Amino acid sequence: MNEVWPIDVPGERVLVREVESRDEGPLLRLFEECEDWFLAATGLPSGPGDVQSLFYALPPGADPAAKALLVVERNGEVAGVLDAVRDHPEPGAVAVGLFLLAPWARGRGLGRAVTEALLPRFGEPSLVTATVPPGWLPGERFLTRLGFTLDAPAADPGGGGRGAPRRAVLRRSPSA
Repeated sequence: MNEVWPIDVPGERVLVREVESRDEGPLLRLFEECEDWFLAATGLPSGPGDVQSLFYALPPGADPAAKALLVVERNGEVAGVLDAVRDHPEPGAVAVGLFLLAPWARGRGLGRAVTEALLPRFGEPSLVTATVPPGWLPGERFLTRLGFTLDAPAADPGGGGRGAPRRAVLRRSPSA
């Protein structure tokens, strides 16, 4: 059994734990519910391979052993997923590749509570990076409210369609 971390959200039972094989069906449903994110990120709805790719996706140069793939459960139901890599892009940093909450779980303080509870588990990193699809306002608002700085939108390297994801950076003082 994986370690389970309770998250303090008033009036709700919220747990964060490592993804298990039993989570494939709930994650498929979560991805279907989060069509807004997939359309913003890829221009297409989620496909069956998107869940499987969570297990293998890593930023260039990242150590596979440093990957953390976690689910957020709210009142016993999978409400979100978090994909992060420790010690990337530099030692002591954390790179968040995906932090996705179901639409029914957004806007309730759940994302902030999970973020604030997990940062200590990642060693209170002084640098946290995240990505957000260009123009996806819910993600941009969430990150800026947490203190992240968003970079300028990147140009599409293919010459058409959507741009590359925006990078969000949170620099914290060592005593934060």
